[in-house]
Amino acid sequence: MTDQRVLLITGASSGIGAATARAAARAGWSVALAARSEDKLRALAEQVGDDHALVVRCDVTEWGDQQRLVAEALERFGRVDAAFANAGFGAKRGFLEEEPDFWRSMVLTNVLGPALTIRAVLPHFLEQDRGHFLITSSVAGRRTLPGSLYSATKHAATAIGEALRAELRQMHDNFSVRVTLIEPGMVDTAFFENKPEQALEPDDIAHAVMYALEQPPRVDVNEMLIRPVAQPG
Repeated sequence: MTDQRVLLITGASSGIGAATARAAARAGWSVALAARSEDKLRALAEQVGDDHALVVRCDVTEWGDQQRLVAEALERFGRVDAAFANAGFGAKRGFLEEEPDFWRSMVLTNVLGPALTIRAVLPHFLEQDRGHFLITSSVAGRRTLPGSLYSATKHAATAIGEALRAELRQMHDNFSVRVTLIEPGMVDTAFFENKPEQALEPDDIAHAVMYALEQPPRVDVNEMLIRPVAQPG
């Protein structure tokens, strides 16, 4: 078993996930990197140090992939200390936009994906009586955006985080597993076709993730809403 803490990240191949992996590695964490793009994950593993990185190709909508991800992380490192359910993508606003199959894929990734990550990791966290779940929601998960099915999926992600925290405290009588919702505003990632003006950088969100992770065990950072100063709401 490694002496380093281990952070599992879905959607790790680019954007917020990749930035968080680099930030965690700099802070002395080992990282289990999951995404559908294995080539990008391997390039990232080289950046953070192959000795402290595990690459697992994973479609977060597939239960078998998520089970394999956790099993391989435990086999490699002997522990998982935190799980960042970060995989997700967006869609154009408007209920006459996009194809229904695209919607289906987005809903499964953004809603079922984090739920399956929780289901795969939770038994290990309960067994070791410690752990930290982080879930990427959005400012769009706090307010309804016109014509945005993406916003609806992020409201669901927010609800998943709140429901998980309530389950831990009430059904499992557990106060040692923490849950943090990460709620970015505009971030310069592949989400946008053109770079939004004065957007946040993925590193800005990674710093917020690391802040939540590095708090003492008595502190449960429930949610972090991070907007660029130029974004009014």
